[in-house]
Amino acid sequence: MTVDTNTYSVPAEYARAALTLKLYPDHLCLYHQDKLIARHVRCYDRGRDFEDPDHPRALLQQRRRARDQKLLQRLLSLTPRAEGFYQGLAERRLNVLHHVRQIVALAEIYGSDQTARAVEDALEFQAFTCEYIANLLEQRQRILPEPGALHLTRRQDLLDLELPEPNLGLYDTHDTSPASPTQAPPRGEPDVISDSAAEGEGPNPIPGENHEPPQDLCPEPG
Repeated sequence: MTVDTNTYSVPAEYARAALTLKLYPDHLCLYHQDKLIARHVRCYDRGRDFEDPDHPRALLQQRRRARDQKLLQRLLSLTPRAEGFYQGLAERRLNVLHHVRQIVALAEIYGSDQTARAVEDALEFQAFTCEYIANLLEQRQRILPEPGALHLTRRQDLLDLELPEPNLGLYDTHDTSPASPTQAPPRGEPDVISDSAAEGEGPNPIPGENHEPPQDLCPEPG
């Protein structure tokens, strides 16, 4: 409603209805068939807009319901089995519209055919969540490496290598030559030479005994 170049809001359901305006010095009232539907503070400025937050609420709810209904129709159009999936979703989930929005968004990303297949699989496994469908689509979208050709090794493909003959003499440690008289004793065995052997005497003396020659206690006769 426009009054003195200022615009005042009315409830959405009365947007095109015939209304009655009553002006007062400090406010204005709008009536529909003697029913007060809007009341605003009167402004004497020009070109201003005044809106009651409650007036567009019904319109916004109506638009939201229409948008949600459109999303639901988009989901049901994916596959004939989508209706069964939606019923299971409504029975097990509280935020049904959230899952519907997510599934429709996945259809825009991965395509209708892939999303329809994921919905059918989710219905078969009784997994009524948008997360399960997103997981299926992501796994199937992964590009797996293609298997390479199998190469069999043939004899003619082997490398022709020539290796020298091994010298087995390096491992022959047995010495068959006669022992030399001046050959040093085996390593690790000390060369023990007794004092008696060095002086030309008999066997080695026993340690701790008196090895001096015996003295003649009886003097020789003069």
